Amino acid sequence: MNADERRYRILLESAFVCVYERLNGLHAAVVPAATNPMTNDTVTRRFVLTSIAAAPSLAKNPTPFGEAAYRASPMQAHNQVMTALSSFKPRSQEILRSVLDDKGFRGQIGAAAVRELLRSESETIDSLMLSLLPLASTFSRPPLSKYLVGAVVAGSSGNLYLGANIEIPGQSLGLALHAEQAACANAYMSGETGVIATAVTAAPCGHCRQFLNELSLDGNIRVLRKDAPPAQLSTLLPMAFGPKDLGFTQGALPIREAHLSLLTPSSDGQILAALDAARRAYSPYTNSPSGVALRTSDGRLFVGSYIENAAFNPSLPPLQAALAGLFASGQEPAAISKAILVELEGAKISQLSAARATLSSLAPAVRLEVFAAKRDG
Repeated sequence: MNADERRYRILLESAFVCVYERLNGLHAAVVPAATNPMTNDTVTRRFVLTSIAAAPSLAKNPTPFGEAAYRASPMQAHNQVMTALSSFKPRSQEILRSVLDDKGFRGQIGAAAVRELLRSESETIDSLMLSLLPLASTFSRPPLSKYLVGAVVAGSSGNLYLGANIEIPGQSLGLALHAEQAACANAYMSGETGVIATAVTAAPCGHCRQFLNELSLDGNIRVLRKDAPPAQLSTLLPMAFGPKDLGFTQGALPIREAHLSLLTPSSDGQILAALDAARRAYSPYTNSPSGVALRTSDGRLFVGSYIENAAFNPSLPPLQAALAGLFASGQEPAAISKAILVELEGAKISQLSAARATLSSLAPAVRLEVFAAKRDG
């Protein structure tokens, strides 16, 4: 970013912050709910940050696979979220807006907020998960299929996790992220210990059933759909092939950290975040742990760990795991300013080519930096 671009960004951010503070009455505390005067829609911190992040690409970096390939505008994205929230009771809308506006939101709804929503909506957990699917679908980025898919995962902790499908135009379809994978990735990166149920807008494909199987060796994950009775994963994936067939007694959850360190020590926070993600990777079949850390223009970090699968193909690359959280937060690829990959030196497989291919489509101006790790002890 050159001096002119920095000045432009500072001015733009200042303008948005001033508007946000003025509308929300942060100085006078007299406006109970900020609204966009042109549309009368609620203006949230999430909308302001999304607008700031999108501005550089709209101003100077139009690419065929950039912002326009995913959403028409921050306001349209904002309106989609508001529409999804409109089906909830007013108190529930307040709870969900608070969750979405949290700077640390990566698709997770904490157990306390879930309990509040259940009281507000007078619903069962299954019904609540199904009700949240339209909101999860607003995270979808399907420039190829134009098919929006949302998923909600229930964790053993009582937390819920939202995710949606993400397609990578110009690249192999194998790099696409399915909604169930995205929701599970957000659960995994939040330190969830187990998955007990998932709600989906459409029946899970075979790819996703196989991916879910890695999270529950006994197949005891409830799969929920509207207008259909709940089904066990073991019913949807009979005669499943999984970790047990390869001699393993435990799946991807709970997370077990590997003892890794950098070949070249560093104190850089983003590099260390990618190293931590590599330590938390699940890679029992190739012993090739890796992790990614993305920094956005507003200084936030989004991390992803490699999550392997016994059937190999449904394995989730670390960059895609990080993107699941980035899109859920309301950010776009144009906001990525720096990308770090840490992987084990001399490992059987590498994430380098897949990560570079993905970034070349989503954030072509960002150069992937790679750092090697070694096992300790």
